Amino acid sequence: MNMKQIYSICRNRTKHFIRSAAVMIFAAVILSACSTTPQSEDSTTQVNNDKEAEAYSRDVFAMDTYMTLTAYGDRAEEAVDAGEKEIRRIEELVSTGIETSEVSRFNEQGEADISEDTEYLLDRSLELYRDTDGIFDITIYPVMKAWGFTDQNFRVPEEEELDALLTSVGADELTVSDGHVSAGKPGMQIDFGGIAKGYTSGRIMDLFRQNDIKHAVISLGGNVQTLNDKPDGSAWRVAVEDPKDTSVYIGIVEVKNKAVITSGGYERYFEEDGQTYHHIIDPASGCPANSGLTSVTIVSEDGTLADGLSTSLFIMGKEKATEYWRAHSDTFDMILVEEDGTVSVSEGISHAFSSDRDWKVIDN
Repeated sequence: MNMKQIYSICRNRTKHFIRSAAVMIFAAVILSACSTTPQSEDSTTQVNNDKEAEAYSRDVFAMDTYMTLTAYGDRAEEAVDAGEKEIRRIEELVSTGIETSEVSRFNEQGEADISEDTEYLLDRSLELYRDTDGIFDITIYPVMKAWGFTDQNFRVPEEEELDALLTSVGADELTVSDGHVSAGKPGMQIDFGGIAKGYTSGRIMDLFRQNDIKHAVISLGGNVQTLNDKPDGSAWRVAVEDPKDTSVYIGIVEVKNKAVITSGGYERYFEEDGQTYHHIIDPASGCPANSGLTSVTIVSEDGTLADGLSTSLFIMGKEKATEYWRAHSDTFDMILVEEDGTVSVSEGISHAFSSDRDWKVIDN
């Protein structure tokens, strides 16, 4: 397919499934006495979870999203303090919205000295880039900016502009070595928006373990990660939103010690001339992905992987996503929702998924 054909699809397609601009996509954790749904910025509350353990929960606004950290145990407050500090620290390193961050420095200069965290994120991003045949690409950032998804100044770029911007896209042109990153093409810029929160949730869980926390759940803008099971020994129940109606759920998945991360076109979008354009950009075309999927949920012990794959498999579409899962079923599972409402669940978590709707199992 040539660029004109792709651009025609980009210009003329409609996405009826995108509903509310005000609602950030999230997977809500069903708890008996507390909720991961954000309530207020930087508020701190202390709640009790039956008679078995005390939970300390805090809402935080960072990385342009609302987050909730909940830990159980005698050192829960100290653990949450450490978790919030870690969020702020990583944000200072990789946020494109902070001029002094390492990512902003690279985006301005085409090279930068980087910390261990940023180098790790680059290495994981390049690994995913190669493993997904270029679908997961952190260098798509200039195209995201052209569409206005970085500053809310939304517009549909002209074909010639997209052609020019795509010449600077391609993570394989990045050189990462010994605390330094450099660009192989003029105009290259990066953004860890598709992977940073997953990495951050994993780091928070590491800190919780260091503080002797045995049970915890966090939601970073809807990226849910759990530590072990609930204090009563039962699994965490994570509800996945319906892409067509975010007030209801397509089903619930029960997990222990795993991340549950969802991507969908209704996270961010805008409308122009009666058309709707969402923020998940296919690096092959520079346009919003037109894959036939409305949401992808990844379940994995690795939050960084889950974050990156939720976007990648959305772009792939059901057939290629299924092929990819079958080749990597030892590292993650998935829940796919199609435009017609069909729900498919990979075999590895089919025993842990429940829904009032009909759904299909994807066999390995």
